[in-house]
Amino acid sequence: MERILPTDDARDLLDLVTELADKELAPRAADFEARAEFPRAALRTLGRAGLLGLPYPEEVGGAGQPYEVYLQVLEILASRWLTVAEAVSVHTLACYPVAAYGDDALRERLPEMLGGELLGAYCLSEPQGGSDAAALTTKAVRDGDDYLVSGAKAWITHAHSADFYNIFCRTGGPGPDGISCLLADVPAAGITPLKPERTMGLNASPVSQIVFDGARVPAGRVVGGEGIGFKIAMTALDSGRLGIAACAVGLAQAAVDYAVDYAKERQQFGKPIATFQGLGFMLADMATQVSAARALTLAAARLRDAGRPYSAEAAKAKLFATDAAMKVTTDAVQVLGGYGYVADHPVERYLREAKVLQIVEGTNQIQRLVISRHLTRA
Repeated sequence: MERILPTDDARDLLDLVTELADKELAPRAADFEARAEFPRAALRTLGRAGLLGLPYPEEVGGAGQPYEVYLQVLEILASRWLTVAEAVSVHTLACYPVAAYGDDALRERLPEMLGGELLGAYCLSEPQGGSDAAALTTKAVRDGDDYLVSGAKAWITHAHSADFYNIFCRTGGPGPDGISCLLADVPAAGITPLKPERTMGLNASPVSQIVFDGARVPAGRVVGGEGIGFKIAMTALDSGRLGIAACAVGLAQAAVDYAVDYAKERQQFGKPIATFQGLGFMLADMATQVSAARALTLAAARLRDAGRPYSAEAAKAKLFATDAAMKVTTDAVQVLGGYGYVADHPVERYLREAKVLQIVEGTNQIQRLVISRHLTRA
């Protein structure tokens, strides 16, 4: 696939990522997923290669890359192993509050965060809150020089592996204006990740609830000050949605590539099944869906890079790319027939993994709500 990139350095970067993904990620994916083992060492390797801070400025330990390039890195990683790509996306999201809103003292932590030695988690969702983030109930009460945090968060990626949490909690009254973001180091007293959930896919990336029982967080760890946590969360999610869209594109591309290779080799009635028009048209539709999802995702990224509004375009990209990934992976299983339903071929795993992308960083129903409100606002 030919890529249009802004610089030669970006092309060199993607070549490096491709080589690293082929050698270090792809050969391990099936084994780690079967054992439900989180690939923490792989994330350290990516961090030391400079791939965990790509869209952040060089002066704080990042790589200063445009989001357009960062998303193509995510796509490549996802096409080899979605768990790793999603982990990079989540960690990049977890670094955003400090990078965009942190004071000088907090920003001194960024080189460690972006270098891969520290892994982050983003604690926004709650067991009863779901998509209604403004109604979160986790509370932080001032106690001298600290806050005491009590409540629970749900569906937290890296809950058992993270070195720091962004905790979105209520420091004030009801509604979005009462929400703040606290940066907490883990492990710590009063912070307990519960047993990992039994999920359909992404088994090597366990998610868990986290219980906060009077956990102490220093007052200096309020990111950006009290009352702007909801703003931080929403602006971070715009970027995070693009990350998930890129992951969906990469996963769908992997499904297309595997289905095409299989269809060219599989013989029926004396010829490759790829030569049958019914199946060939299916492959053509799959490839077109991937190309359209990629174009929509990168178009939104270019708006972000240009400093222009991109919230609605990010929602469109996340909506379309993840729905496309679900359709494409389903069709890839169909191309393989009975073989697509067994774990000897990766397409059954691709199908299970695609489903979660329609849910995380805001369900696709929420994306439709964001888009419709943008269209109808005065």
